[in-house]
Amino acid sequence: MKYRTFAKINEKVSLLGMGAMRFPEEKDGKVDENNAVSIIRAAIDSGINYIDTAYPYLSGQSEVIVGKALKNGYREKVLIADKMPIWLAKDENHMKEIFNTQLKRLDTDSIDMYLVHSVNVPNWKRVKKLKLMPFLEEMKKKGKIKHIGFSFHDSYEFFEEVLDDYPWEFCQIQLNYMDKNIQAGIKGLKLAAEKGIGVIIMEPLKGGRLTSAIPPAVQKLWDSAETKRSPAEWAFKWLAEMPEVTLILSGMSSMKQLEENIRIITSDDLTILTDEEKKLINKVSDEYNRLIKYSCTGCEYCLPCPQKLNIPDLLEYYNEWNTYGQNPSTKMEYIDWVAKGRHASDCIGCRKCEKKCPQNLPIVQALKEASEAFGI
Repeated sequence: MKYRTFAKINEKVSLLGMGAMRFPEEKDGKVDENNAVSIIRAAIDSGINYIDTAYPYLSGQSEVIVGKALKNGYREKVLIADKMPIWLAKDENHMKEIFNTQLKRLDTDSIDMYLVHSVNVPNWKRVKKLKLMPFLEEMKKKGKIKHIGFSFHDSYEFFEEVLDDYPWEFCQIQLNYMDKNIQAGIKGLKLAAEKGIGVIIMEPLKGGRLTSAIPPAVQKLWDSAETKRSPAEWAFKWLAEMPEVTLILSGMSSMKQLEENIRIITSDDLTILTDEEKKLINKVSDEYNRLIKYSCTGCEYCLPCPQKLNIPDLLEYYNEWNTYGQNPSTKMEYIDWVAKGRHASDCIGCRKCEKKCPQNLPIVQALKEASEAFGI
């Protein structure tokens, strides 16, 4: 396993971190808890020493599963990262209750890396209103938190503002070769590094979009490379080549994914990209951006929907409809599978989802277009 160091806090971490937002499911749709625990422990046994979870993930089940996985000596081998979902806190007392619930779910006395979750303009105002930072400093003095950081979903300009507003020890940003100029982007990565702030990368594969259902035009570009690599390998190499990246989070929901990612991260040439390969990745990025109309990562922050719409699923089918040239099989699957529940035409345009979307997607407009495309 390759390791890098958080400069400001001198914590050595594996370049690959384990994200706990997506886990394997059983046939009834429930999380396969035993399998999830096995995957987390296999990750740690392989040298991964950073496990990232959050209060809302899997309705709290993620924290519980992580806590169970870290029994029997595993807790001492890792840094636990958890986050305060300030938008869910009704008041200061509720905010403190959320924190105590996290400790209880994780069954631990302290959280190593604690983040202000999903910082954007509205959430940052709430951070101030509920006096979150003084509370986190108090918890740090008591030993219940070791290091304080934030995860970010807003403009680069606001990223600058947040960086300067508090003596952060680390931060977490969304970055992949499609999002290099979106949100904090590469500029934000380099700015944080200049300030000595360690940077964690989330969505390196854009919620799996860069590795599954590869459009023919994109696959043709990958096939043109002199050295053949998997889409995941290209994505990880693009990030690892930048020394400012401290850690790359990946939500590995199967042993196969874990083994593949470890193979990639531990390869000798991980950080080597030729000029021609960099140009190829840029061509792939341009092609994806040309094909994908609504770049949803499937994070589910838009949920729950008042109309009980599964918005990420609806957007995924609509994106596939556009990406694959209006393939009839996509429409058939949408009608047979998605429309048996709630479908795009059930959207009432309340825009609650848009206020919560980290990507700032025009979801109402997208659902309207999906309804028109699929006729339902």
